Amino acid sequence: MNTTPFSRCHHTPRPSPVASRFAFTLALAFACAFLAGTSIPAAAQGHHLFLEAEQFNDLGGWDLDQQSMDQMGSPYLLAHGLGVPVRDAITTATFPAPGSYRVWVRTRDWVAPWKVPGSPGRFQLLLDGQPLPITFGTEGADWHWQDGGRVDIPAPTPVAVALHDLTGFEGRCDAILFASDPAFRPPNTPAELARFRRSAVGLPEAPEDGGTFDLVVVGGGIAGTSAALSAARNGLRVALVQDRPVLGGNGSSEVRVWPEGKTRQKPFPHIGEIVEELVPQKGPGDGNAKGAAVYADDRKLALVRAEPRITLLTEQRVNAVDTRKGHIHAVIAQNIRTARRLRLSATLFADCTGDATVGFLAGADHEVSRDGVMGASNLWNLMDKSDPAQVLLCECKDKDALSLSVQAGEVAAPFPRCPWALDLAEKPFPGRRSFKGQWADTPLSNLGGWFWESGFDKDPIQDIERIRDLNFRAMYGAWDTLKNVDGLYPNHRLGWAAFIAGKRESRRLLGDVFLTGEDFRKGRTFEDGAFPCSWHIDVHTPHPEFSAGLQGDAFISKATTGTNYVYQGPYWAPYRCLYSRNIDNLFMAGRDISVTREALGPVRVMRTTGMMGEIVGKAAWIAVRHKTSPRGVYQEYLAELKHLMSQPGAHRRDRLDGPLQAPPN
Repeated sequence: MNTTPFSRCHHTPRPSPVASRFAFTLALAFACAFLAGTSIPAAAQGHHLFLEAEQFNDLGGWDLDQQSMDQMGSPYLLAHGLGVPVRDAITTATFPAPGSYRVWVRTRDWVAPWKVPGSPGRFQLLLDGQPLPITFGTEGADWHWQDGGRVDIPAPTPVAVALHDLTGFEGRCDAILFASDPAFRPPNTPAELARFRRSAVGLPEAPEDGGTFDLVVVGGGIAGTSAALSAARNGLRVALVQDRPVLGGNGSSEVRVWPEGKTRQKPFPHIGEIVEELVPQKGPGDGNAKGAAVYADDRKLALVRAEPRITLLTEQRVNAVDTRKGHIHAVIAQNIRTARRLRLSATLFADCTGDATVGFLAGADHEVSRDGVMGASNLWNLMDKSDPAQVLLCECKDKDALSLSVQAGEVAAPFPRCPWALDLAEKPFPGRRSFKGQWADTPLSNLGGWFWESGFDKDPIQDIERIRDLNFRAMYGAWDTLKNVDGLYPNHRLGWAAFIAGKRESRRLLGDVFLTGEDFRKGRTFEDGAFPCSWHIDVHTPHPEFSAGLQGDAFISKATTGTNYVYQGPYWAPYRCLYSRNIDNLFMAGRDISVTREALGPVRVMRTTGMMGEIVGKAAWIAVRHKTSPRGVYQEYLAELKHLMSQPGAHRRDRLDGPLQAPPN
């Protein structure tokens, strides 16, 4: 076993008092938990120091990834550098006592499931600038605790702890444990690990009271944000819960899918006005995988923060629901940075998560496609290093170094070979030679577009990390092939890539109407038509031209086309798709509404889902005012809902039972 002698480096910056107190509290809480005989499944002897990676004081160039925390147990840090090592993530820790500590790092070799050569996610652990001899991220297809050997701590003084990325190729770290007991091994099963974490960081088992609301909206995409704005403007007290720091979901700068669908259609031309406040009409330069400013994250946040009745809770992920006898009493949200949990109580709830998370946890009837699903996109784009204008707008994490090299006339952009990526040297893909994806034109427009999509035979919830990682392997494999096999684009480099997967399909909750593709084709009308659909019946499958020989690793999609996939529009889909048939106070808006897989095609685009949210907000006001259920709104107050649908989206009430008031000029 490796033992690393360690002494403080005199050049280490003095840690802030806040950071030191935080680290000391963390260590002390862990030690006290053992002394108090808590249920931590381990030997209760010795000193321990536990550090959650997402709680580091400075994340540096590492990104916080929460999208698979329900499967692997926690958010984690991702070194998403597109082949350029990212800046260190740094925190300050105070060891509870001097001595020898065994080091454990929870990580994984992210390409190991494919049994390919190389470990691209390699990183080091630094203590006061000195690296441990073990390189992490080099073993294990699953999340586990990698043994880092032993380190000697000479004194109980603050120590700078850093994650040092070695490659820029998606290394990942969940947590770090220093244990003075050499026989101690941290737990890795989900239940034990969850208890272990909460005791280690001194958090209570019971969630804190986060307040009581008329409506809790879970999911801050276009659908959820529209629902929150609509409900608040009608006088409801609303909590909007989003597990990322920005709003917009797939339409945010983190994913960069441009919201499509026609708004403000007859006979209810005001439906869609809130959506248009959030997302303006498409203009020149707008589209998928563009620059961050195109997606106007600040615009969405400002609109929500301007509503006094909305309590906005970003970086909070709902992962538990209190349901009794088909009625939701509260949801439990966990902060993805601090792990603190809040209990949010309400009269009504809206599941706008896309994955139907709230409904699933509440026991709502739902459907999941079994014979293939639409995949998830990870969009990406390129930049030309020889173009000063592109360098100026670059979102690269090494922008300062890049700018200096361009000023010095160094414009070549080499890219390393990636033996662990998809081997595309002998395979076609869009953007290579004369191959094109659907509706793409120029070679560069074929790279990183909407059809770079995978996960057709995977579970879009349980397998989301692997789906996203396959997209990474496809992107890096394609770029390696173009640069190093075909000898193209000598001055180009990867400019940006999403690390949050852009999902198209997962669970769908069942309502009183289960809308089908035939309903669209035959133009079936409903008395409760509530939101207009204009997108074609757009269902994606693996593109046959690019899928041969990939055995489940297909990464290019093809959309359905032809007369069987069009309909007379706009088609007004029914309100009864927007609430659960067996959970009496649950609305839904987004791609988790009550439709078949085929009918998901026309309803899933974001302007359309945003209009669903507007209707949910209006219906929620009716339900609270009349003390009825979402179903009761249809059964007893449909005329009132239609009256609200004829009102401008900017109108407000000054109280729950007040009249609508025109917005100030």
